[in-house]
Amino acid sequence: MKTLEAQNLWCAYDGRTVLEDLCVEAHPGEVLALIGPNGVGKSTLLRAMARLLHPRRGRVMLAGLDLWHASPRNIARELALAPQANGSQGLVTVEQAVALGRAPHRGWLLPLTAQDRIATDRALEQAGLGSLRHRRVVELSGGEQQRVVLARVLAQDPQVLLLDEPTSHLDLKYQSGILGLVHQLAHKDGLTVVISLHDLNLAALYADRLALLGEGRLLAVGPPTEVLTPERLTEVYGVPIVVTRHPLYGTPMVTPVVERGSIEVD
Repeated sequence: MKTLEAQNLWCAYDGRTVLEDLCVEAHPGEVLALIGPNGVGKSTLLRAMARLLHPRRGRVMLAGLDLWHASPRNIARELALAPQANGSQGLVTVEQAVALGRAPHRGWLLPLTAQDRIATDRALEQAGLGSLRHRRVVELSGGEQQRVVLARVLAQDPQVLLLDEPTSHLDLKYQSGILGLVHQLAHKDGLTVVISLHDLNLAALYADRLALLGEGRLLAVGPPTEVLTPERLTEVYGVPIVVTRHPLYGTPMVTPVVERGSIEVD
């Protein structure tokens, strides 16, 4: 398995700098969660780490190799990005959409091999989509479409897995199921996993390390107990925050402080 590293990364859109001199590493066997307010560059960092956005300066290294010095197909065999679902899947079935993840291994036009079908079936089951395999993707809910996106990258069979808000649109059952699977892929299968999350409590539960971004910079990186401090979070998010401990696991629990009059209880 392989380490993924962003070195002094600068990224911009239309001349506007989004990431500034950012350095971060993700290691095999761990889940690294990118956290921070909206618009701080979490998705941009994932796109740069997936070789979808060329940085203005700096490099992204996979096992010591600059991603932009390797062929896209070779990178796609090693690394996969699951973006947020956007519903643009045409009329393909769930099974057909997931099988697209095998393209780096077989090409776009060749028929599926027995190994491709095994990988596709496994990914469908892992994402809880076995019973939906013959449904058209456009007929699914937002949460189900998000699971299709995840299943497609699992079928890709990568060593490095990048996930952009994989729990968006998911209910509690599938949030815990998907993040539990991601944790298992890192800890049991040795994958390198980088995941962006808005929910700080989920990040604390399932990630080994957190990378806190703010205004395009890396503000802190380390275990959840070190990164999720009330002083730091209050400054970054702009609201008073209290940090307690999870009653079962002892991980940080983050709660914003609100005025009692602003909450209505039935």
